[in-house]
Amino acid sequence: MIIVLKPEATAKEIKHIKAELKAKKLTPHDLPGMMRTVIAAVGDTAKIDEAWVMAFPGVEKVERIQKPYKLVARETTKEPTLIKVGKEVIGGDKICVMAGPCSVESVQSLLDVAKEIKKTGAKFLRGGAYKPRTSPYAFQGHGEEGLKFLDEVRSATGMPIVTELMDPRDTEVVERYADVIQIGTRNMQNFSLLKEVGKTRKPVLLKRGLAATIKEFLMSAEYIMSEGNHQVIFCERGIRTFETYTRNTLDLSAVPILKKESHLPVIIDPSHAVGRRDLVAPMAMAAVAAGADGLMIEVHMDPEKAWSDGEQTLNPAAFAELMKALKPIAKAVGRTI
Repeated sequence: MIIVLKPEATAKEIKHIKAELKAKKLTPHDLPGMMRTVIAAVGDTAKIDEAWVMAFPGVEKVERIQKPYKLVARETTKEPTLIKVGKEVIGGDKICVMAGPCSVESVQSLLDVAKEIKKTGAKFLRGGAYKPRTSPYAFQGHGEEGLKFLDEVRSATGMPIVTELMDPRDTEVVERYADVIQIGTRNMQNFSLLKEVGKTRKPVLLKRGLAATIKEFLMSAEYIMSEGNHQVIFCERGIRTFETYTRNTLDLSAVPILKKESHLPVIIDPSHAVGRRDLVAPMAMAAVAAGADGLMIEVHMDPEKAWSDGEQTLNPAAFAELMKALKPIAKAVGRTI
């Protein structure tokens, strides 16, 4: 249930409405980005009479949302949500590009690639300190030491960092270092983990699960938002199909569908979607044309020597060419990069 308040509604009236909602076992959420105060009442609203809500001083109108994802739904807030991270904005007119190595290897290698990608337009540095790997014998990441590497490079370059959280027990330490917390594909339906990041106040980049439907994707975002964190970014990174030519199948239709169903920004990770560096650029360009708000690209100084996912990783020169190629496409769809 969405409660739109009158422009002149007082703080006392708003506080009273929230208290009454809580007495009815509902959870009130303040919705950001609106021209006026809007409250989303989440819970069992079926037995709540709209006339009862309308009787409160300060209430202008009441709307019901029938979809199972209430806070995520486009009906909840008519304006697209903008995620602000320092000076950067995800979801605005400018395409946001996140780039960097799959795994954090060393301070120097991270610093070298960060300087290169920053020169050509990347705004965020991505890198995994904790790495979920298919094989238990593959490199699993440096853990907190890797987070310290990221922190050192952020201090040197000014680039906000995006890094993955895999275990609820690591939430506090990852939150301490990360500017954006990534929830990987294998954890999209790890509901305990989603609730934990929902209690943080850091933006959360939520990757689509390997075989998740769009509805399941939306519901996972709802888990995060239901805990009070409304700074969620969808990331489509390909789903598993019968096709074996690429690592996964990039579902670009997810971009307009998610934008129709939700007010949250949507970015594309073509690197993990295709698993082949020769296909990263065309899929990145297609993503911008489809309306994506951003891209996540894997870049390494020497991809052949990368500790993980080298086959899908661009070198700085190829990344620079891609950034150049994206500019006219972004312009054609009314965006900049």
